[in-house]
Amino acid sequence: MSDEISQAFSHPSERAKATADGTPRDRISMTDHVREVEIGAFQAERGVTQKIQFDVVVEVETRAESATDDVDRILSYDTIAEAIDAALAAERVNLLETLAARIADSILEHPLAARVFVRIGKLDRGPYTLGVEILRQAPEGRRRLRLLAEAAPHPIVVYLSDAAIHRTDLPALLDALEKAEAPLILCVDAPKVAAPQAAHAMPQRRIALLAIEQSAWVLAARDARCVVVDSRTELDWAMKQGKISVWAPSKLVLDAVEGPGTDVTDPVALAMWLGDAFEAQRVITLGAEGETGPDAFAADAMPDLT
Repeated sequence: MSDEISQAFSHPSERAKATADGTPRDRISMTDHVREVEIGAFQAERGVTQKIQFDVVVEVETRAESATDDVDRILSYDTIAEAIDAALAAERVNLLETLAARIADSILEHPLAARVFVRIGKLDRGPYTLGVEILRQAPEGRRRLRLLAEAAPHPIVVYLSDAAIHRTDLPALLDALEKAEAPLILCVDAPKVAAPQAAHAMPQRRIALLAIEQSAWVLAARDARCVVVDSRTELDWAMKQGKISVWAPSKLVLDAVEGPGTDVTDPVALAMWLGDAFEAQRVITLGAEGETGPDAFAADAMPDLT
């Protein structure tokens, strides 16, 4: 077997040594770390967990013998464990490649991380291990500590009932909401029509979520400022750009590790869950024209949102 082929199948720590160039770097590693994870692109992989093994090697910029004996001033093993935990907790993913890339990117945010090898394998798919391995390197000259200016903005989440979606003064309501100068995420009610009924709970959840998404598209058609989005990445981008997002909930709800529960037929509960997930400044509700009460108001009687 050639050296190249041997390296391809060797442990990430051996590959790190074999591919090192220039001044040797110290390495820290976590190997044979097994977790039960719900992951996979196939429908049969939803609702079940699989054993996943993680092997991670990180090359660091500092030399161990010159470092002080202070855990707060080094890249510790906790950095690897926390990167894995955060990637698993953020949302359900379909691909091992996606999971590996998120772990690597998280580790490389540490200013001492220079290069990282991540190998992930599925252990339950047969008498073998199915897996991926990636190598990522920190950009030259970077110090990727999170800056305060890069912190995610805190949106205002607005729930619109089915009647509110069809209000004649909807544009004026949106005008008033925009005066708060905060990102807006609109959550909507399901249309007030009978939904198809499935014989099992999981298909029924899908039907309920798709009904809400129908209303999202109806709302977006009423005002050009409203854009239907379904992913965390799209929502993050829209918030930073000051756009008005209309949330289509299926992707985030179905991919969430800790979702809003098994009953997703309550759109108000979904709006509250989204508000909590995005650390919203406030969650408010809009009802039909002429409704009274603390949560329903007219365009000329908007609460002070600033």
